[in-house]
Amino acid sequence: MSEPASAAIKADYDAVVVGAGFAGLYMIHKLRSLGLSVLAFEAGSGVGGTWFWNRYPGARCDVYSLEYSYSFDEALQREWVWTERYPAQAEILRYIEHVADRFDLRRDIRFNTRVASAHYNEPANLWRVETEAGEAVTARFCIMASGALSAPRKPDFAGLDDFAGTWYHTGHWPHEPVDFTGQTVAVIGTGSSGIQVTPMVAQQAKRLFVFQRTPNFSIPAWNHPLPDHVQDAWKRDAAQLRAKAKATKSGALYEYGQRGAFEVSEEERQREFDARWARGGANFTHAFNDLFKDRAANDLAADYVRGKIREIVKDPAIAAKLTPTDHAIGTKRICVDTDYYATFNRENVTLVDARETPITRITQAGIETSGGHYAVDSIVFATGYDAVTGALTRIDIRGRGGVSLAEKWQDGPKTYLGLMVAGFPNLFTITGPGSPSILTNVVMAIEQHVEWVGDCLTYMARNAATTIEAEPKAEEDWVNHVREVAEATLHVQANSWYMGANIPGKPRVMLPYVGGLGVYTGICNDIAADGYRGFAMARAG
Repeated sequence: MSEPASAAIKADYDAVVVGAGFAGLYMIHKLRSLGLSVLAFEAGSGVGGTWFWNRYPGARCDVYSLEYSYSFDEALQREWVWTERYPAQAEILRYIEHVADRFDLRRDIRFNTRVASAHYNEPANLWRVETEAGEAVTARFCIMASGALSAPRKPDFAGLDDFAGTWYHTGHWPHEPVDFTGQTVAVIGTGSSGIQVTPMVAQQAKRLFVFQRTPNFSIPAWNHPLPDHVQDAWKRDAAQLRAKAKATKSGALYEYGQRGAFEVSEEERQREFDARWARGGANFTHAFNDLFKDRAANDLAADYVRGKIREIVKDPAIAAKLTPTDHAIGTKRICVDTDYYATFNRENVTLVDARETPITRITQAGIETSGGHYAVDSIVFATGYDAVTGALTRIDIRGRGGVSLAEKWQDGPKTYLGLMVAGFPNLFTITGPGSPSILTNVVMAIEQHVEWVGDCLTYMARNAATTIEAEPKAEEDWVNHVREVAEATLHVQANSWYMGANIPGKPRVMLPYVGGLGVYTGICNDIAADGYRGFAMARAG
């Protein structure tokens, strides 16, 4: 790839990449293939991103292993062998490490290095990226591959510093194993990570208190070893299967129902729900094509799961507390579990309703609630993330005129395609707000973004362009489109982290694009084919 005309000040690198998870690694590989020099910064001591940090017991992906993997290299797809239907954290991390080794990616990554700021130098058309240690480098392009679920929501309970025991956050777990044997443990939070970690802790702990503010819907994973013949069949048809998956809403080969819930008889509807429950996983919420738009249809699916909770949990009072009633199923991230509800049948497990008796503070000996004190040895905070935007706004990113990204987004994120921000030239956000990102098989969403950015940089080189940025009108139109598509669904009615509702003071907007990966990819491709419509490009001089 030929180098476009450069500004008077020569950059240290063509591109700086922030993050070395799935997005960062593929971005490094793509930039190299274009003949560009690249340096990546990674806060951790190794590759993996989310899967480097999330080492809590039970951590597992909710997308099938065969699909939660890169598709850009045929040899890579053929050579890797998965062991389970749903991959555990350790296996995903081994896979990512294998990719880093296979493509020799580590030599362009600076580990144990957290980025503090990225400021755009307008006269030089360069980004100056500075680390928390004070090191600074310049680059023509700054590419944020910092992840949608990589900014853990730190516990904000009063008195935490007084706690004499040990506390953990699922999003920043120790690398060495944690043994809860003989301990009294509290798990705070019942989202996806809480639902995964709770059964594992219950098997070790002498006693476990689970503090739940909001019950969530969860579907059994029915995880099992992955037979060789299944993997072989996948690998034989991988190209066609991947293409089919990328054209779907979720970027995964779920069975997407083609009829509405009321277009079939009650008996047929029951059979469909039974079959989906028996297969397990997030596929359940695609049983009918109107579950995310019609509350009455959604209630049928939700009531089915509520009935399953009552079947599994022996104590009716506990079952009632575990039963979600305040949101439509699937409008908060659907959870996929192994024995979560059954864990509350164990004698050593107690459910604490933190909505009925809120936590007031952490004490030296445990947890104080409005209903009493719970003495514990360890606390596991499964309190989630400042999703989608948190990893971006925690870095001091400043574009033209010194305007900060956090200031621009104070009323909600504004992007064009979730890829670029008006006023921030040559800054790309991989799976940023306004793109499908976490509503999809995120590895497929990452590949689509990285490949789009690669094609864009190639186009710029061919046209001797030095900068590209979103036009304000295009950005405004896209933000409106993202909102309108979301408002046509039930998603906006839920107080979910999709909507930023888990972070006090965060604007309530639907962060990912609900239109689906297939539709979104078509939009991105059309814009590129039309000379990158909605983007302004400039040449040097």
